[in-house]
Amino acid sequence: MTGCRDPVSCPFLSTRIPEWPPRRNTAGDPFAELREAWRRISGQFGGFGGGGGPSRLGPRIILPALLLLWLASGIYIVRPDEKGIVLRFGAAVREVDSGPHWHLPWPIEEVLKPSVTQILKEEIGFRTTDPGPPARYQDMDNEALMLTGDENIVKLQFIVQYKVRTGPDGVTDYLFNVRDPRETVRSGAEAAMREVVGRTGIDSVLTEGKEKVQQEAQAELQAILDRYDVGIEVMTVKLQDVDPPDQVSDAFKDVISAQQDRERLINEALGYANDVVPKARGQAAQLVNEAQGYREAKVREASGTAQRFIALYDEYAKAKDVTRQRLYLETMEDILPRANKIILDDLAARQAVPYLPLENFLPRRPEAAPEPARR
Repeated sequence: MTGCRDPVSCPFLSTRIPEWPPRRNTAGDPFAELREAWRRISGQFGGFGGGGGPSRLGPRIILPALLLLWLASGIYIVRPDEKGIVLRFGAAVREVDSGPHWHLPWPIEEVLKPSVTQILKEEIGFRTTDPGPPARYQDMDNEALMLTGDENIVKLQFIVQYKVRTGPDGVTDYLFNVRDPRETVRSGAEAAMREVVGRTGIDSVLTEGKEKVQQEAQAELQAILDRYDVGIEVMTVKLQDVDPPDQVSDAFKDVISAQQDRERLINEALGYANDVVPKARGQAAQLVNEAQGYREAKVREASGTAQRFIALYDEYAKAKDVTRQRLYLETMEDILPRANKIILDDLAARQAVPYLPLENFLPRRPEAAPEPARR
């Protein structure tokens, strides 16, 4: 160890860091500095070989180790919610699924791993300033005010939910075909909604046509993004608030309230009609059935009476005296039991005083109410 007088030859006996770049004249050799640096590095690692000078085994160990470390740096893992895009000198060469993979280390290849399952959201016509609770929003009238098909203005706020498309080249298109996918979605959503609202009346937008507007806007936005190969799949377009402009909001509310009252009265009238009409139809059917039954009964009764009269006439034609006497007796049997009568012989009839009950022919007077008892 007595020969270790140079800190470069004995790096473990000295705390002095080698100077970089080395202080020597390199005017005539442009690679002299590199050779000098390599000499010093190999001299430091060659101290394990024993002796005073650098060992020749140093580069043979260092270079393979560095190569292995460099190759090992190409190992990467793609998570289940990600998609791997391998870039070779900045150009996309392939897409890989989740799991462990290997690529040529930097600077030849690198990997981008965007999430393909996360649902992203864009707000059009408003911005959430405080998620709360309670949440607070800021209106963006330059985005929300739109012209309808009947030349009215409506204030429309909506959200767009989307995610990266996982089909062939979907992730690659999302990363490289447009500079700002988020701004592209915002601009496309606003354009699609303006086009749909521009061919729809204001009454439909404010009331029952909202679902149709959402569906048409989603289809139009997806067509725009596909036309530019953005690599985005639109999940939903949802209207948040649809109102007239603030300047005429009160008037529109009165109109909508009147329309709702009209619909309510129409529904009440229809409900009353649905209640009364079936009852009237049932009563009419009942009366018709009763009339038909009465007609059938009278027709049958008349037919029976006619048949009985014909049969009686036939018997009368055969024996007139006997039949006449029998009819007389049957008639008296039917009448006399109901008559209030007194039977007298000739002698008693001559001795009886005739009496006519005139009071039975006079109208009866109402009986006076009894007077209350006096105390």
